[in-house]
Amino acid sequence: MGKELMIILVDARKEQAPAVQKVLTTWGCLIKTRLGIHDGVLGNCSDSGLIILELVGDKEKQGQIAERLNVLPGVKAKMVDIAFDE
Repeated sequence: MGKELMIILVDARKEQAPAVQKVLTTWGCLIKTRLGIHDGVLGNCSDSGLIILELVGDKEKQGQIAERLNVLPGVKAKMVDIAFDE
């Protein structure tokens, strides 16, 4: 059994968050799990963030999410497939 994950690094988080959110909402049916991490609390939030997605469905469509994110300035998305050897 394997899992398809996407790791997204967002720089200039405050400026890029709306565009990233729009892409993720468009492809929301492929996202099973989403975890967002950034340093800081309240008024002292870091300007970079990390998003980890567990994806389901068609791998070609999953790749399209990464392509759309990677054209955004300050955003880097990578697919990671992980599985146990059988």
